[in-house]
Amino acid sequence: MGQGQQQKVATSLAGAVSEEISASLAPVDAELEHRYPGDPGTRQPVHTVYVPGDAFAADTVRSWGDLALAALDEHAPDAASFAAVLGLSEELAEPVHTRVRAKLEREPIEDLRVDFEDGYGPRPDAEEDETAARAARLIAQAYADGTAAPYMGIRMKCMEAAVRDRGIRTLDIFLTGLMAAGGLPDGLVLTLPKVTYPEQVSAMVRLLEAFEKTHGLAAGRIGFEIQIETSQSILAADGTATVARMIQAAEGRATGLHYGTFDYSACLGVSAAYQASDHPAADHAKAVMQVAAAGTGVRVSDGSTNVLPVGPTARVHDAWRLHYGLTRRALARAYYQGWDMHPAHIPTRYAAVFAFYREGFEQAAARLARYANRTGGDVMDEPATAKALAGYLLRGLDCGALGIAEVARLAGLTRADLEGFAAPRRGGLTASGS
Repeated sequence: MGQGQQQKVATSLAGAVSEEISASLAPVDAELEHRYPGDPGTRQPVHTVYVPGDAFAADTVRSWGDLALAALDEHAPDAASFAAVLGLSEELAEPVHTRVRAKLEREPIEDLRVDFEDGYGPRPDAEEDETAARAARLIAQAYADGTAAPYMGIRMKCMEAAVRDRGIRTLDIFLTGLMAAGGLPDGLVLTLPKVTYPEQVSAMVRLLEAFEKTHGLAAGRIGFEIQIETSQSILAADGTATVARMIQAAEGRATGLHYGTFDYSACLGVSAAYQASDHPAADHAKAVMQVAAAGTGVRVSDGSTNVLPVGPTARVHDAWRLHYGLTRRALARAYYQGWDMHPAHIPTRYAAVFAFYREGFEQAAARLARYANRTGGDVMDEPATAKALAGYLLRGLDCGALGIAEVARLAGLTRADLEGFAAPRRGGLTASGS
């Protein structure tokens, strides 16, 4: 065969066969795109701070940061002592401690939920009305003057009959107050607790649709988190995974699934002394949540610990070690968010998150650089792994564990490049930066 000539390739199937197959799979293609759009590519906060409605104030974000710094100064005043408590390596001690202090000074809370459910309890209607209106005023003002957390909102009462009307009214007052103060902030987050049936999620959708129509908002503007706190939300009476049906019932409005450590444990009859986020029952629930949410764009959040870092230094250190260990455990299992209940939890939240990203970022950056440059190495990575590596680096950048300059130095990639790898086209490769 002469140079430049190509060998003729033989086929057996007529073109019509491929066309027929494509036509038959068109509904599946559409459903894949609709049900599994992938991660939204937005920032996910590393935690949610829970503040009862009556305790929320204009200075809550800053006061939590100040209290967290005070706890750090009292119980671990320098990098060496903090590292000794948590078992950090000498290499990580100074970078983690420095970044934790800077984070507490700059952005102590990433996501704040003003609670009108268990943390607030039953109150006279007039009192809850005023508290909800006050929460709207304070949150609107915080966004206006630049003191807000990146994400803020409320946890309303659930859709069960006994508290349904109260929960709907509180949500209405809160959202109406935000609209009156200038509109819904971009960081608005709502949490619907104790969801047991998909129909309760559908009711929340109808409620938000009605509010959007009343105020001329774009359809789908308001999303919400679903809190998983009952066994029925994991396994329905017919044996199906209820949580998967809940995601679909949300009609694209679900932004997260949040695990409720203590309500869920109690629902299963776990003794109070053993109710924790690392209990086997918790692991099972979160694994089901994770599989149900995968690819849907809905994020999964771990729960909280109720062991507070208060009292003598030895007791604070014990609580810190517990919280740090639970947070690191969750991160390794791809639960990148959790709930914090006390200001003194925040130092170990950020210490765990920063250590998780800093100890692995050099290897992740090098692997992604080899993949991007097609230079090979001792690990053969595929597009899905490149996506995971880029997502890891982006999460580290978002929370402040990493700096873009050090990532760029090691990976030779910009943030836009990382975002391109983190959100590849379905079924294909994504070139650097595309």
